Amino acid sequence: MRSVTIGFLILTTALVLWGADISGTWSAAVMLDAGSGTATFVFQQQGDAISGTYSGVLGEAKVMGTVTGDKGEWSFDGGQAGKVSFQGTLDGPSKMKGTAEYGVLFKGSFTAEKK
Repeated sequence: MRSVTIGFLILTTALVLWGADISGTWSAAVMLDAGSGTATFVFQQQGDAISGTYSGVLGEAKVMGTVTGDKGEWSFDGGQAGKVSFQGTLDGPSKMKGTAEYGVLFKGSFTAEKK
């Protein structure tokens, strides 16, 4: 049991030091002050830089951001809503949760799962 725990700690430390790779398609449940909805993000990651696309209630947009350790930050132009930004923390290789700000309109949280 002790060696399993040590192995897990080494793996977790490696993820934090080298940064996680969040490339792929993520389905997000977004809970805002005014209600909830879903969003899909398709990320491509090179080093600590993220690019990709958003699709959801605001239509489609290009996404840019960064990954540092197990944390990611990305944003896109939400049109009349203004800049939309997300800050998330990985919860394993295929789950993420964090906060969302839809411009000056709404604030809230999200949970996401990699497809």
